[in-house]
Amino acid sequence: MAAMNGGGTRRWGWGSARAEHQRADAQTAKDDAAAAFYELDTAQRDLRISIETLSAVDDSPAARKAVADFAEFGTRIDQVSQEYISVVDAHDLDRDDLDSATAARARAELGRVRQELERVRGELQRFGEGLGPLLTQAETQLARLAPAVERAKQSLLAASNALDAVRDSGLQADGLAGRLAALSPELTRLNEGAAQHGVRDTLRRAEQVVREAEAVRDEAERLPERVAEIDKRLASLRTRTQALHTRAGQVEPVLSELRRRFSAACWQDLQQVPDQAARSVRQAEEKLAEGRKARDEQRWADATAQLSTVRALLNSADEAIKAAGDRLQRLNEVSFDQTKEVEQTRFAIRDAQRLAMAGRSTPDPRHAGPLDDAVARVDRAVDGLTGRHPDYWHLLTELDAVKETVQRVVDQIRDERAAGR
Repeated sequence: MAAMNGGGTRRWGWGSARAEHQRADAQTAKDDAAAAFYELDTAQRDLRISIETLSAVDDSPAARKAVADFAEFGTRIDQVSQEYISVVDAHDLDRDDLDSATAARARAELGRVRQELERVRGELQRFGEGLGPLLTQAETQLARLAPAVERAKQSLLAASNALDAVRDSGLQADGLAGRLAALSPELTRLNEGAAQHGVRDTLRRAEQVVREAEAVRDEAERLPERVAEIDKRLASLRTRTQALHTRAGQVEPVLSELRRRFSAACWQDLQQVPDQAARSVRQAEEKLAEGRKARDEQRWADATAQLSTVRALLNSADEAIKAAGDRLQRLNEVSFDQTKEVEQTRFAIRDAQRLAMAGRSTPDPRHAGPLDDAVARVDRAVDGLTGRHPDYWHLLTELDAVKETVQRVVDQIRDERAAGR
């Protein structure tokens, strides 16, 4: 009996030791699983910071896909984490009556869930490593944020100072002041920060503020020079208007001589020049007065616009007056001796013909045709000088047209040869 009891005692002691060993192994498995759970949770939280940064900065398709993929990881992590918690809750390793089989089963299940936790963490780690380029770009934008906002504030301050300096000099700059005031809400949003408005929008807003504030500052700094230029143009255009007023009165005598000495075809198209010139000069004087008033009222943009109109009107009058004088001069010259104009045109034709034949035994019909036609046109124009009052103006316009045709042929030949054709 004693022997049996002794033997029984040994078997019980061996079984108890085995159960304790299994309990210890299960506890080790539980600790390992807890460590794996903690590491996965830590990796997820660390990567979430990066994803939030990416989401705030980058709106590209690649960034949006990364955010979506991380959300899918979140679902998988929740699933494996819930499985881990369920396994831990299912096994009380501190029970006094924990048998070896139960401990072994707990160890196995805890080992399995640990492996699953580690597998998901490994996939999450590889996913995070693949985000390297996107995160680098996002971090670069974040690094730009503070300097960009500061640059915007400094640009606004510089614009404000430039505007104050202009006003201190006695000049008004209401338009610039209004543009600067319109940037005030943008400054408020910049001060509220990227946390409220996002990194992308804040960077865009800062760049816009810099651009517009610098434009205001530049215009404010150039305003004194602009005013001086307006004053200079006012004086210059006033002098020119007076001169053209005098010249406009000289057109009628020119037309009288044209009527007296040449056929109607030589001057008919100039009949309206005196009225046109006088009307343009009169309108220029009116616009000049409006420009002076705008300048006195410091409406700089209006003053500049009026002076541009004055200049256009004076150019129109000047061209019309000049056209009448040039017509008389050219007609005088050609009526005295048309040989010079005709020979110049024929020389241009011959020169083009030599160019067309250079390196060829026969000319290209595309070149020869227009040049042959040019010769015939000159001959017809010269033969047309008949009667008491020949149409010298027709001769001149024909010769001018022939020269233009010849020049086009020359340009064509040179272009083709330059291209190797």
